[in-house]
Amino acid sequence: MSKTVMTVDDSASVRQVVSFTLKEAGYQVIEAADGQDALSKLKGIVHLVITDLNMPRINGIELVKRLRAMPAYKFVPIVVLTTESQDEKKRQAKAAGATGWIVKPFRSQQLLAVVKKVLG
Repeated sequence: MSKTVMTVDDSASVRQVVSFTLKEAGYQVIEAADGQDALSKLKGIVHLVITDLNMPRINGIELVKRLRAMPAYKFVPIVVLTTESQDEKKRQAKAAGATGWIVKPFRSQQLLAVVKKVLG
């Protein structure tokens, strides 16, 4: 059975690139436009969440916090995919419960390497 990854980004083009890359590698993908959309689409098993930081309604840090508060998603890996590279933002994401960090722009191979690493 293939693993399911949720990608959360307010940029449709970023969601498309991430989704295409993951589908090509054999993953199932659920796309969400922001944190609120992601929470509404969480049905069943998600093995990994890849989220942007800066989004409307519910941002990435708040999404990580809310996911970590849900028993079903307490231990699901969450990777932040963002243009932000400041140490303070990384610290906030890690404190909220993020598993990893990828800075945009990214290469497909880089994304897949991180996904494979966190999914084991």
